[in-house]
Amino acid sequence: MATKPDAAKPDAVKLDADEPGKKPVWRKKMLIIVIAGVMVLVSAGGGAFFFISKKRAAAALEGTGGASAVAAEAAPKGPPVYLPLDNMVVNLADPGGEKVAQVGITLQVLDAHASDSVKAYLPSIRSGVLMLISQRTADELLTQEGKQKLAKDILRETLIPFGGGEAGAALAGVKKKTVKAAAQADLPVVAVLFSSFIVQ
Repeated sequence: MATKPDAAKPDAVKLDADEPGKKPVWRKKMLIIVIAGVMVLVSAGGGAFFFISKKRAAAALEGTGGASAVAAEAAPKGPPVYLPLDNMVVNLADPGGEKVAQVGITLQVLDAHASDSVKAYLPSIRSGVLMLISQRTADELLTQEGKQKLAKDILRETLIPFGGGEAGAALAGVKKKTVKAAAQADLPVVAVLFSSFIVQ
């Protein structure tokens, strides 16, 4: 019996893998998919880090709870450092302008180096604090809540030269340079303490 020659069979379709020297197409596609997946994971991780750090910065700038969070993160290595300001006598916003407040303020700062950096901005800090107190009435300042709100506002005011305060509280809608400075800066003022408080 004679067999038919192989030439009579139809040629089989050759795959890319059958050709010597050529990589299979599916391997190239798989490599692209893996690289794209890694890029997506890295982007998601970076976005999550940015989001969390933005939340922490906003929490640090809100209220006295945020100030204690900043203080806890800073973990002072020695005894607390205090920077007393000169006593301030301010006319209050009461009708007639007859009420005045004499307020002694002491700032608690991170360390001696932070104290030196705050001293450089004392004239603008003092001016801002005077403006804050002059907007209050005697009735507001005589209550415990009024004094706590004033301390919180003074803390926010003292952080403005360092990228905190109002500039940092509005993290969205501010220049990127300011946001970056607020996120990276060590805010030197930890708390505002009253050493004297007289309303007449």
